[in-house]
Amino acid sequence: METKYGLALGANAGARKLQLRAARELIRRELATRNSPVLVAPIYITTPVDCEPDTRSFYNTCIEIASHHSPTTVLAHCQEIEHRLGRPPSHPRNAPRTIDIDILYADQIILESPELTIPHPRLVCRRFVLEPLADIRPDLTLPGQAAPVSSLLKNLASSEPPIELKAHEW
Repeated sequence: METKYGLALGANAGARKLQLRAARELIRRELATRNSPVLVAPIYITTPVDCEPDTRSFYNTCIEIASHHSPTTVLAHCQEIEHRLGRPPSHPRNAPRTIDIDILYADQIILESPELTIPHPRLVCRRFVLEPLADIRPDLTLPGQAAPVSSLLKNLASSEPPIELKAHEW
């Protein structure tokens, strides 16, 4: 059975755009169903929140893939891709990272385990996730939500600093 996964990608260490591109291509090659489209949002620049002083800005984006893999298998692959792209398996919370990959949703699956919660528990309160997600799936209604992503973004009450478009194509 094929499942559509929304993935958030972020980086604030190293060659950020190249890291996002490398992660996207590894995900496409290793997780996505052959010949299925991969939806790719623009890259946004995001001011770090709850990070050490002088932390570089993040580059954030979202992609959607179709995959035959289970959510736990997708999580394991994403963590392996993070490791291969230079992120240590153990790291302090909010530490700079070469790549961060989070599963946002898996179709209408609701999953809560010690390793993985789907949909992502903070997805609906983060502009840096909702904005790129709204670019590729504005009409998507996530499990447990009454409104589509575009409405969630429009009605978001957040103290996050504004985000800035970096690149449409990457």
